[in-house]
Amino acid sequence: MSGTSILVYAERVGGNLGEIEKLLAGPLADFDGIHVLPFFHPYDGDDAGFDPIDHTIVDPRLGDWSDFKRISQTHELTADLIVNHASYLSPEFKDWQEKGEQSEYDGMFLTFDVVFPNGGTEEGITSFYRPRPGMPFTAYEVGGKRRLVWTTFMPSQVDIDIKHDAGKAYLVRILEALKSGGVKVVRLDAVGYAVKTPGTDSFMTKETLDFVKEISELIHSYDMRVLVEVHAHYTQQLEIAPLVDLIYDFQTAPLLLHSLFTGTVDRLGDWFKIRPNNCLNVLDTHDGYGVIDGGPIGERPGLITQDEMANIFKVAEKNTDGHSAIASVIPQWFTLPHQINATLPNIVKNDTGYVIMRAVQFFLPGEPQVYYVGLFNGMDDRDLFARSGQGRDTNRHNYTPAEIQEALQQPVTQAIIALARVRKHGAFNGEFSWGIIDDQTMRLEWKNGNDVLSLEFKTTVDAPSFVIEATTDGGVRRFSSVEELAKY
Repeated sequence: MSGTSILVYAERVGGNLGEIEKLLAGPLADFDGIHVLPFFHPYDGDDAGFDPIDHTIVDPRLGDWSDFKRISQTHELTADLIVNHASYLSPEFKDWQEKGEQSEYDGMFLTFDVVFPNGGTEEGITSFYRPRPGMPFTAYEVGGKRRLVWTTFMPSQVDIDIKHDAGKAYLVRILEALKSGGVKVVRLDAVGYAVKTPGTDSFMTKETLDFVKEISELIHSYDMRVLVEVHAHYTQQLEIAPLVDLIYDFQTAPLLLHSLFTGTVDRLGDWFKIRPNNCLNVLDTHDGYGVIDGGPIGERPGLITQDEMANIFKVAEKNTDGHSAIASVIPQWFTLPHQINATLPNIVKNDTGYVIMRAVQFFLPGEPQVYYVGLFNGMDDRDLFARSGQGRDTNRHNYTPAEIQEALQQPVTQAIIALARVRKHGAFNGEFSWGIIDDQTMRLEWKNGNDVLSLEFKTTVDAPSFVIEATTDGGVRRFSSVEELAKY
């Protein structure tokens, strides 16, 4: 078992795909795959590439499909299929606006009347779960008429009618482009919002799961794997796990912070008892550091309580000198932010604690993926946040080639890269086990014949510690510090 990967923006790691290719052939060669966040035209739209004008081409400022074809020969390539929406500047939407019912794309975009053919009530409209303030639709001029078009995220992101033939054809065109570009894993972005079902909150409903099954079968027909991104209650992750190849483990991330901030490991144990094995193991991501995924939602209790979530935000605020509280946004539908907008090294404020979190990420069953800012031990980009006003930009630094080379010399970064090498140990092809040693100590172990690999870590507040032991026929190697691990 290996399957390690990194998560990057092409323009923020050296500026283009060529620089990324050099890293994968050099200092990052021990990683098995790479997920390049939206690189379509344009990568710098209203939502950092998640609002594609043309979802089938690589933005020429970054490179082209031939770059991805080369990368895919040595690394498993993951790319996004943004199923919920496209840009209002896309040729399909503009053609529909101009020609209305005469457009070949008529029906591709979801309108108010399609969801509410008999009219919508106040209760029906306001019941829709939406991640951002305001109503989920925008008035557009279409064929000389005013139409209410669904815009779940932003007015410039117009929703696709995934049930209409024109919407289905659009998704097929994208999949064919991804397949031809060497993509091996398709991430279904924003799929939780893609199906609108009156009378429900339309987020991760039975109808959503049915659509996930349907589109997964389509993607599998192209010989690509399916990764589903859903920020939701942990029980919903358990429901969707059997339907796809990979789900995100968004739960371990907040539970690890809870452990380090309280000196306990029991909540981690509660999750490990039921955690699926087909996880993409993540901590920080391009969307900030998730916390809500471990907590209660509505009447459903979480793996941690509301008060314990609040404590995570409180400690993060202290460790970031107050900046995370400024950058993190509280949605209308919650009393706390759903994510911490800060870099993980800043949130933890302790190199050993940070590397323990990475070690747990690499030791758990599944496929570990490291976000580029976390890989480079990055600090909060407060200047970028000040310029853009977007909290998530705090954790989206634009690294120059020189800054990358400097980061690669840091012991923390070297230790994370070493964990990618550790993951290739023969023990990972065997059986996994874990156990709680005492209130603040946990042990994770892999065993395959004489190959044994273990991680024992202690979550003592302000003084965490770990020991990694790697056993083969050649003897035992032991690592108990960031510096020792960095030399593996």
